[in-house]
Amino acid sequence: MEIKTELFLGDCKKELGKVADNSIDLIVTSPPYADQRNGTYGGIHPSKYVEWFLPISKELFRVLKPTGTFVLNIKEKVVDGERSTYVMELILEMKKQGWLWTEEFIWHKKNSYPGKWPNRFRDSWERLLQFNKEKKFNMYQDEVMVPMGDWAKSRLKNLSETDKRRDNSKVGSGFGKNISNWISRDKAYPSNVLHLATECGNKNHSAAFPEELPEWFIKLFTKEADTVLDPFMGSGTTLVVANRMKRNSIGIELKPEYFKMVKNQIKSVELYLLEPKVKYEKRKTHAKRSYASR
Repeated sequence: MEIKTELFLGDCKKELGKVADNSIDLIVTSPPYADQRNGTYGGIHPSKYVEWFLPISKELFRVLKPTGTFVLNIKEKVVDGERSTYVMELILEMKKQGWLWTEEFIWHKKNSYPGKWPNRFRDSWERLLQFNKEKKFNMYQDEVMVPMGDWAKSRLKNLSETDKRRDNSKVGSGFGKNISNWISRDKAYPSNVLHLATECGNKNHSAAFPEELPEWFIKLFTKEADTVLDPFMGSGTTLVVANRMKRNSIGIELKPEYFKMVKNQIKSVELYLLEPKVKYEKRKTHAKRSYASR
């Protein structure tokens, strides 16, 4: 299987025009947050953020397949002791573009260090907003199942009668559950909270996220040979992971130094993927020579 990676240097508003309609299976990206990464990307004021992002989300809507998913990593900014509303405003405006706001995942940063301000504590989480074009989209939930863990040993040990049938919720929500369904299972579906450490290695980028983050969404929303797009590729984490997982990928980056760095990283990953095949061909050639010399 030949895996293809395309890299574009420039502003994604323009470079996305080179991507075909309805050609992308998954978009995973983390654009500059409002008034952040000023030294790298100049920064966008919270009051201008929605206006800045909407032309980009319009292009992303065009290139995404009807069965595809868009995962947006973003976080509100605190200004003068008050949370900005630009993320909520962006969600509402994207819905007007035709996007469905399907789900919201929370990235819990396990290794966030302590801190406080007069009216709040340090953030240890970020949003991962899921958008889709259609209500029916590709989702491979079994690929991200997790071990049952100690919960199964304690909760499933002594089941009540209501645990053995799908009874109505006691809080009146109308939702019920049959706990006994999980007795023989060794894996369960995860929640929408991802407990991952932040990227501690020096990737020469101001906001690199851990490889486990895009990997989880690539598993959940794509299969091999699908195409993953990151229009703000930065240090190239999403593309490197997609390449390693045998997905096609497209990356767009504004800064030449990051573009060059990612280009070199992708070459390394491609060599790694080719290595098993090269070793096999060498072994096969060696075996033929050994047989001929007998």
